[in-house]
This record gives sequence, C-alpha cells and structure tokens, in this order.
Amino acid sequence: MTSCSKDFHNQYEKDFDSPLLTQNEKLRLSGDYNALVRLNKIYYEKANKLGYNEGKALCYMNLANVDISLENYPRAQVLFNKADKILQNSKSNAHRAKFCADYGFFQFVLKRRDQAFQYNRLGLEYIKGVPKSPFQNDILFKIYSTRADYFYWKKEYFPAIEYFRMAGKLDSTGRIDCAIGDVYLYGLKEMDSARIYLSRIAEKSNREGRVDGVALNANTVLGEYYMINHQYPEAEKYFNKALEINDKTKFIFAQYTKYIYTDLKSLYEQMGNKEKALFYLQAYTHEKNKSDTALFKAINNDVEKFISDIEKDSRDHRKRILLFCSAAVVLLFLLGIYVWNISTRLKQKKKLLRDEAEKLKNQIHDTSQEKVIELAKKNDPSFLQIFKKAYPGFIEKVLEINPDLENADLVFCAMLKLHFTSKEIAGYTFVQPRSVQQKKYRLRKKLNIPTETDIYQFFDNFT
Repeated sequence: MTSCSKDFHNQYEKDFDSPLLTQNEKLRLSGDYNALVRLNKIYYEKANKLGYNEGKALCYMNLANVDISLENYPRAQVLFNKADKILQNSKSNAHRAKFCADYGFFQFVLKRRDQAFQYNRLGLEYIKGVPKSPFQNDILFKIYSTRADYFYWKKEYFPAIEYFRMAGKLDSTGRIDCAIGDVYLYGLKEMDSARIYLSRIAEKSNREGRVDGVALNANTVLGEYYMINHQYPEAEKYFNKALEINDKTKFIFAQYTKYIYTDLKSLYEQMGNKEKALFYLQAYTHEKNKSDTALFKAINNDVEKFISDIEKDSRDHRKRILLFCSAAVVLLFLLGIYVWNISTRLKQKKKLLRDEAEKLKNQIHDTSQEKVIELAKKNDPSFLQIFKKAYPGFIEKVLEINPDLENADLVFCAMLKLHFTSKEIAGYTFVQPRSVQQKKYRLRKKLNIPTETDIYQFFDNFT
C-alpha cells in the first residue's frame, strides 16, 4: 500500500511526514543524536504497520543526513540507497523531491558539484504542483539553501544571497543569517554587512540560551569575523562560547571541534602567544582522538540496535527477514571497513598532529625560524634565501619534481610549508584570497598533487 491517491497522501503528510520532519530537525539542531535515532525508529515501525513505504524512506533520509554531518559518508550512501529503492516505485512527487533535495546536498558535500546541481534542479521540478504545506516548505528550504551553496562555491555571490533569502522565508531558526553573513565575510568582503548578520543571530541565540547547531555556527563565524578584523578579545569570547556549545552538540555536529580548535590556534598565533597556540593544538589532538572513539562506538551501537529491532518486528515474514539480513550484513561489513579506515586515519592524523605539535614547540625557541616567518609576513625579497637556510633541501626537492618552477612559485611553496593560510598569504603579498586559491590550483597541476591530498600535508612530507 503506497500513497497512490491525493487524499491518502494528504492524510499521511499531516499525521506522519510533517510531525516527523519537525521533530527530527529540532533534535538534529540540538545535537541529541540518541533521541533522533529513537524518533526515527518509532516512525519506521509506524510506517511499517501502515504499509507506508514513503514514510520508511523519510526515516532512512533523516538518518543519512545525520551521517553527513558526522562525515560518515559510506553509511549515508547506504541509507540513501535504501530510500532511493523505495521511492523508485512511489507516485509521490513530494517524496521524490525530498530525496533529490537531500541527495543533492550530499553530492555537494562530496564536492560533486555538477551532480549536486542536477539533483537540485530535478527536486525543483518534482516539487512543482505539490500543494503548499509544512512538508513542501521543508523541501523547498533544502533546495534553495543548497542552490545558494552552489552559487557561493562558483563565487556568484549575489545569486547565492538571493537563494539564501528565499530559503530564509521558509525557516525561522536563524541559520540563514549565518549563511548570508558568511557570504559577506568571505565572499564579498563587506565587513559591516557580515557583522550585522552574524552578530544578530549570535547575540540573539546567546541571550536566549540556545545550545544548538545554529548557535554553534553563529558564534564560530562571528569569532572568525573578529579575528579577521584583529579584535582578538572579542574573537576569543565567541570562540570560547562556540566551544561550550560544541561540547553539548558534538554527537551530531562533530566536525565543528576541529574548526574551533583550529580557529583558536590561529588566533593565538596571530596574537603572538605560541604557548596557547600549542595548547590548543594539543587539546585538539587529545579531544579528537578521545571523542572520535566514543562517538563511533555509540553510533555503531545505535545503528546495530536499530537493525536488530527491525529484524525482530519482521520475523513473521521469512522473505523480508532474509532480504533485510542480507542488507544488514552488507551494512555491517561496510561499517567495519569504515571504522577500520577511520581508525587508520586517526592513527595517521595523531602522528601528524604530534609532529606538528613538536614543530610548534620548537618554534618557541627557534629564532631562525621566527626570522623566516617575519620576512614572509613583510614580503621581504630576502625571504626565499633565508628560508633555504632554515629548511635545507626543501627547495631542491620541489625542483626535482618540476625544474621549470619560477622564483614566485618557490616563494609560494615556502609559504605553504610555513602553514600560512590563504587569507594570510593574500594579506602578506597584497593580493585577493581568490588569487591565492587559483595559485594553489595551478601549483597542484605543476607538482602533480592529487586533488584528494592536502597541499600542506604534501609539503610537510618533505623532510
């Protein structure tokens, strides 16, 4: 039994779809992962009893979207595949539009930008003609906000702002203020407009005592605004507030830990406080290793329980049990591979961070390296010559890969070796940040650096 008739669909939208999505989004923004999984389990069982297959697909999509936030992409793909299989036989354009909106966002996160836009456009086609409702608003919000992200990525800032505003008319959480503030801050470089949008939502969230994803994002980006404008005490205040919120929302917004600690590390480096910079680098290393272990253990336990509960409810139907068990085995196998990959990457990351911490510790007493950094910041003509002495053999190894590199390319390589950000390089060399990004892209081609390889790590591997 599927949503074949208009009355049938409207009844389920009111009693099932809209309540599920409203509660799910509230729990997602609050970071309450356990409650979110329980909610979707309850609704999955309800959909199973009703024979409402589109309802099951919504539960799969909700869990997939959480996995995207957790950067658990392999499992997100598995869950999207389950939803897609159900909706291939659905006559509900609203649910097909919902799938295209969510899966298009997933493709955008995976940096498959063109595919993301294709799904986004298809979702907009499906939603045409669907009656206005809270469910339709939720879908349109996702379509508009993802399309805005797409234009932001293409550096088409005004269309991006236009689509963000269209999305904002369908949402009252304030998250669109964060997005528009980000465009003004990093895209258009209009600091006054950025401050208005970011401070409005951050201060409102803090006054209301909000502890959710919106408050987390607002405080983080507002802190970055103050850091860019060299208002360091204010930046420190908002970064610390973001840390406080992150501690309560990290089971859904786990990726923010690395952003905040990296921001604090950069803040104290700019303030010349290398001891605190080292502290936050070491704190990041410790917290990341500790939280990732607990996080993935909890996630995997929840998913295994979700699977086992569904198996128990389906024992009277042998064929369905066999099919589901097969899917569960594949899922657990993929989870095993994913956890193994995560464990391997964490070990590698731990070693890299330990090495970086040691380098930073040495910098505190290494006056020769400080001299190199100061020359780089002043864009001094003697920078490259002094750098060669501080890092013997580095330039030679770069030239082994491509002997035709010009002097300007070698200076750029040296600044990347010193871990200057794109914004810092732009400031020191008096160019736009986008020019630095373009130069990174050209340098990747000249040195044959794979797109999946971090350019800073590439140069760090040069001894």
